[in-house]
Amino acid sequence: MLSLVRQSARVVTACVLVTIFAVPPSLLAQAQIHVVSPADLHHATVAASETRQHNLDTVSNFLSSPAAQIALTSAHMDSAKVKAAVSSLSDEELAQLASRANKAQADFAAGNLTDRDLLIILLAVAALVLIIVAVR
Repeated sequence: MLSLVRQSARVVTACVLVTIFAVPPSLLAQAQIHVVSPADLHHATVAASETRQHNLDTVSNFLSSPAAQIALTSAHMDSAKVKAAVSSLSDEELAQLASRANKAQADFAAGNLTDRDLLIILLAVAALVLIIVAVR
C-alpha cells in the first residue's frame, strides 16, 4: 500500500512539473503587462503622421511660392512632378528638406538672401527631390 501511495505521489509530481515547464513564464507575463501599451503605439503613430504631414505642407508651400514657380520654370522642371515626388520621400529626407525650406524662407524674409540665392536653393532642392526619387 505504501508503494502505491509513493507511486501516485510520483505521478502527480511529474504531472505538475510537466505542466509548469510546458507553459513558458513569458507567456504569462505577456498576458499581464505589455512593454508598450496600445494607446502609446497609437499616440506615436498619430504624432509621426502629423509630423510627416507638417513637413509635406512646408515643402509644398515652399515649392508653391512665386519665386519657386519662376525658378522651376526657368530650369525647365515641371512643378507638378516635383510636388508629386516630394510625397514619395522617406520621413528623414522629408524632414531634412522641410528644415532647409524653413531656413531658406526665414533667411529670405530677414534679408539675408537675395532672390538669386533663393532661386539657387530652390533649384537644388528640386533637383535633390528628383534625384532621390529617380534612384529608388
